[in-house]
Amino acid sequence: MRSAAVTPEGDQIRWVEIPGQEPPRVYVHGLGATSPAYFTEVAVDPRLAGRRSLLVDLLGHGISDRPAHFAYTLESHADALAAALAAAGVSGAELIAHSMGGSVAIVLATRHPALVSRLVLVDANLDPLPRVPGAPGSSGIAAFSEEEFLAGGWERVRDLAGAHWWSTMRLAGREALYRSAYHLTRGTTPTLRELLRDLKVPRTFVLPEADGPLPGADALTASGVSVVPVPGCGHNVMLDNPEGFVQVTAAALAGEEELRASR
Repeated sequence: MRSAAVTPEGDQIRWVEIPGQEPPRVYVHGLGATSPAYFTEVAVDPRLAGRRSLLVDLLGHGISDRPAHFAYTLESHADALAAALAAAGVSGAELIAHSMGGSVAIVLATRHPALVSRLVLVDANLDPLPRVPGAPGSSGIAAFSEEEFLAGGWERVRDLAGAHWWSTMRLAGREALYRSAYHLTRGTTPTLRELLRDLKVPRTFVLPEADGPLPGADALTASGVSVVPVPGCGHNVMLDNPEGFVQVTAAALAGEEELRASR
């Protein structure tokens, strides 16, 4: 396990690192998750192995520190991740990022372009979300005030999350979980979708085939984003269909011709 201080107070981001060749690959989890649990199986698959790979836990999540004073905005997450990657000697990395982690990765590529050479976004949030009491995920969490969530609202979220997600969500700091969800539902200005369209690095957006066409896919495709559905999975593509995930991700990282052949 590796670590780096990423705040003035010395709070640590930690990651599991798999040695290999440069340039590195960086795996980033979603809300209430942890990268080693979500990505290890696919990262060591022979089709993705061989690169130096950092399975990073964002601040407030997993094995990283959980400071109550941190803002947990998408921008602050991205800047903290940038500090960790810089401390690790990472530049020009290929980012494979899931859900909220994909949103953070878009902001990272925008604010710290030297750190990112390619993006593979896995069912990432691109648009602001409504806050809906009782809904699963970030929409339901953000429907509470922070005070309500910390005073017991988190227990209702736990019951909605189910045992599988709660097994990693319970590792997140409660302030981190709430603020990350709240700022994820707010999004960014310009929107994450607009930021993604404006990036110049190769970009692939992976989503569950069962979700149907991605809203706004034509505009993303026109800007150079490859939109690739994966069958037989839900939101957690890499856990639900690791074979399909590896096939699509390896093709995306290899280049456009291989990606077209994988579809």
